[in-house]
Amino acid sequence: MPFELSVDLTTLAILAAVAFVAGFIDAIAGGGGLLTTPALLTAGLPPHLVLGTNKLSSTFGSAIASFTFYRRKLFHPAQWTHAIVGTLVGALTGAVVAHYLPAEWLNKMLPVIVFACGVYLLFGGTPKAPLDSNAPIKKKWQSTQGFSLGFYDGVAGPGTGAFWTVSSLLLYPIDLVKASGVARSMNFVSNAAALSIFIFSGQVDWIIGLSMGSSLMVGAFFGARTAISGGAKFIRPVFITVVLGLTVRLAWQHWFSVA
Repeated sequence: MPFELSVDLTTLAILAAVAFVAGFIDAIAGGGGLLTTPALLTAGLPPHLVLGTNKLSSTFGSAIASFTFYRRKLFHPAQWTHAIVGTLVGALTGAVVAHYLPAEWLNKMLPVIVFACGVYLLFGGTPKAPLDSNAPIKKKWQSTQGFSLGFYDGVAGPGTGAFWTVSSLLLYPIDLVKASGVARSMNFVSNAAALSIFIFSGQVDWIIGLSMGSSLMVGAFFGARTAISGGAKFIRPVFITVVLGLTVRLAWQHWFSVA
């Protein structure tokens, strides 16, 4: 039965609390999966259910965060249509391929890639926004960027928000706050797309996913508002901290684990 309670109420409450913190962090800098994925594994869920359930809860968080940035006019969908379509196609493809593709080689590279994101922002400075807040965004690389990161989010997921933030800073004339808005919005697209595949495959624990998703939404709401009001000076140290933490976590898991 899909709605049987698979964990006790205490564990469910702990997972919801972890999700709140993850939603807050994820709305600011990405990396919420650094908390929720290990928490779900610790709760005893099978790996295939962890991925699908985590996608369900993450979709809630990214939805409220992206909507908050949109309401504050820090993300304009019309400027990012190519990226949205590319992300949608990439995430659907990645979620399907995830069932068949051995990801060991990709996992070995993740710590290096994520660490590079942190080093770039740590030493590369914070780009300034153009004077015209509605300056046109070139669409040349959007499809490639969207498909690649959407595919990765469908296959694996850790650090996707960080990759979106850094790549957007490199490719477009936007500041860190707007890059965070792009990252949160594209995360929502890829999460929702990948989730549809997991639901179709029956790989979602609905009670846990909805409970964590509700908490994630609240955390993401406060996180997005804090990021917007704090600006780049606030986002930058949080982003770097999350990225370095993600690097350590991935390096330990994929380089040094003897499982």
